[in-house]
Amino acid sequence: MNNIDLIGKLHRDKRLNGSELLQLISTISNDEMLHLNKIARYVLHSTYGNRVFLRGLIEISSYCKQNCLYCGLRAGNKNAQRYRLTPEQILAICDSGYSLGLRTFVLQGGEDGYFTDDLMVEIIRMIKDKFPDCAVTLSIGEKAKESYLRFYYAGANRYLLRHETASEELYSSLHPNLTFKSRRQCLMNLKEIGFQAGAGFMVGLPGQTDEDLVKDILFLKELSPHMIGIGPFVPHGNTPLASYSAGSVERVTLMLSILRLMLPDALLPATTALGAVDNSHG
Repeated sequence: MNNIDLIGKLHRDKRLNGSELLQLISTISNDEMLHLNKIARYVLHSTYGNRVFLRGLIEISSYCKQNCLYCGLRAGNKNAQRYRLTPEQILAICDSGYSLGLRTFVLQGGEDGYFTDDLMVEIIRMIKDKFPDCAVTLSIGEKAKESYLRFYYAGANRYLLRHETASEELYSSLHPNLTFKSRRQCLMNLKEIGFQAGAGFMVGLPGQTDEDLVKDILFLKELSPHMIGIGPFVPHGNTPLASYSAGSVERVTLMLSILRLMLPDALLPATTALGAVDNSHG
C-alpha cells in the first residue's frame, strides 16, 4: 500500500498498525505531507470549527527533585534560577486571568516537595471556591494514586503528564530513577480516577528512532488522552544534552497530523513545550 492509500486508511479507520505507521513516517514525501496536512486540517475544522480554547498557565515552581537529562529545571542544574509562588500569589494570578476572560488555570511546576498534597488541596479549593466556573489543570509530575484522588476530590479537573517517549530503553536513558512503566501507570490511574488526562512526547530526542515514534503513536491511541502535547527536542545549555541537535518542526507537524486523524477529538495545543523547559509533566 502506498502512502496516499495509508493516509486514506488512517482518515477512514482512525488507525494504522505498527508497520504501516513506520512506512508512512519513514518514507513520506513533501507532496504526501501536504496531502496529510490538508486532511488533518479538514478533520480539525470538522471537529472544532474555528474555536480557540485559551488556558492560563501558571508556573508555580522552578524547583524539581528529578534529573531528567533534557530539562533546564533538573536538580543538577546549579545555574537555574529557582522560585516558588505562594498560594496568595497563585490566587492573585488567577484573579488577573479571570478578568481577562480565562476560565481554565493550569498549575505547572517541577516535582517540588514543598508543594505537599495538603498544600495542593488547599490551593485547588481556594481557586474553585473563588472561581467555581473555572477548570483547574495540574501538571506537577508523578504522584501516588492516592494523591491524584485527593486532588480530584478537591476539585481539580485535568492533569497533564507527558510520557515523553514510549520506548522503555530511551525513557530510562533520559530519566534517572524513573521508568516508563511508572509513567504509564500514573496516566492509567489518572484516567481511571476520572481526570481529563493529557500525555505527549518530544520529537528529535537524542537516540530516538522512527520505531520509537511509532511506539509513541500507538501508546497514545491506546491511552486516548483528552490532550496531547507534542514538541521538538530543544537542547538546553545547562544539561548533559546541550551539544545535541534540536528536533525538526516538520517532524512535529507530521506527528500532529497523524494523531489528528487517529484521535480527532483530542486537544492538540498550538504552543509546544520545548526541551529548554521542564517537559517531565506536560
